[in-house]
Amino acid sequence: MAESEINMANTAFLLVCTCLVFIMIPGLGYFYSGMTSSKSALSLVFLSMLSLAVVPLQWFIWGYSLALSPTGGPFMGNLHYAFFMNVDNTPHPSAPTVPGTVFAIYQCMFSAITPALALGATAERVRLRPALIYLFVWSTLVYDPIAYWTWAPNGFLNKAGVLDYAGGTPVEIASGFAALAYSMVLGRRTGLGEIEYKPHNYFNIMLGTALLWLGWFGFNAGSAGATARAGQAIVITHLAAASGGMVWMLLQYRHDRKLSSFGFCCGAVAGMVAVTPACGFLSSWAAVVTGICAGAISHIAVEIKDKYWFDDALDVFAVHGVSGLVGNILTGVFADRNIAALDGTTVILGGWVNGNWKQMLIQLWACAVGAAWSFTVTYLILVVMNRIPSLRVRMDPEQERLGSDMAEMGEYGYEHIKPQTTIQTSTAGENSRKISGNINDGRNFDEIAFPMNTLTRPDLPEPPRVQSA
Repeated sequence: MAESEINMANTAFLLVCTCLVFIMIPGLGYFYSGMTSSKSALSLVFLSMLSLAVVPLQWFIWGYSLALSPTGGPFMGNLHYAFFMNVDNTPHPSAPTVPGTVFAIYQCMFSAITPALALGATAERVRLRPALIYLFVWSTLVYDPIAYWTWAPNGFLNKAGVLDYAGGTPVEIASGFAALAYSMVLGRRTGLGEIEYKPHNYFNIMLGTALLWLGWFGFNAGSAGATARAGQAIVITHLAAASGGMVWMLLQYRHDRKLSSFGFCCGAVAGMVAVTPACGFLSSWAAVVTGICAGAISHIAVEIKDKYWFDDALDVFAVHGVSGLVGNILTGVFADRNIAALDGTTVILGGWVNGNWKQMLIQLWACAVGAAWSFTVTYLILVVMNRIPSLRVRMDPEQERLGSDMAEMGEYGYEHIKPQTTIQTSTAGENSRKISGNINDGRNFDEIAFPMNTLTRPDLPEPPRVQSA
């Protein structure tokens, strides 16, 4: 297509959607930071921002080419777009009315948020430096192949007729099952079952949800261009979020007879996850049904998870993995050929509502392939990294007690957990520190030495005085 045939309205719309998806990534960081303890909150926001740096560099080097090259085989892309060679105003076959550069940066935001989603499962115990390597390697070996199978012109799932409008398999199922693998390799948090881990900042959770909700409009609508189908995708996204949030909140109401903002936020995210593959194919009533199913089933998945040994700290598997499966399957049920045709170009057979029951089988196949690949490859990546001492993925127990903000970053999200420290040899051991000054919860520490793990909670009793050597 000549440059003069590029649709300026579609181009402008996709640029706006790119900015909206960008907002989702710090929004995810705030969402996760509120759900964890105060001593690890900053590191989760930081990990989300690091994904905005590491993954786009990988995308530039070879990620875009491996994920969306138009000339690859059925299983993997080639290096046609490596280092953004051949990425210019020439449109990509998957987006024939916008410049290739615009499509590349829009898809880059998808690739950046996906590995960050999985890192919520690692809260309170993950080392940050190995996580940087994980972001790069996982994007190459997990996200790029699944995205290629699903969206690239020659991908085998795409050729089989899978319906995945905005990332049910490459984004949601892949991140959910990666979170499951990561949590299994890391093991349970220290003291889980004895210490009550609960959200420390519900304002951050609400803020993160609002940013995710806003960004999801661009995430789900961008693929349609400036058409009526994009408007329908936004309607579908909002209805699913609303119904998912209400259902989760009401199910949680059974337990304590309180309306939980936390439950509402989790349900809203689960609803949006579920309609991610379906938003360009569903009518409005089907969006409500999908949101209800996602909110209910994901809530049940969280309750089941709590009874088993793996420790997915922030329920990423339940909210993204399980809801992604629900959404992918229901796409095969509710996909409507008339909704898909709203953009004026898309022609599909539809799902079960149009009498095409075989679409269910295709969607189930995509679920199985995406889940199996993501879990298996993620697990292998982490096992190999764990065998390299410098890439060990979990913090030491003492570091976990300190919190990842202090242990991994030396920075603090809140003044009340910020000690003033100097290293000193003392009878308390090599991990001791000399503490002077104030910890801003009313206690005054002056010239005392004690193990640093007593600083993990500001409400702990004052440690005993120890005579310096």
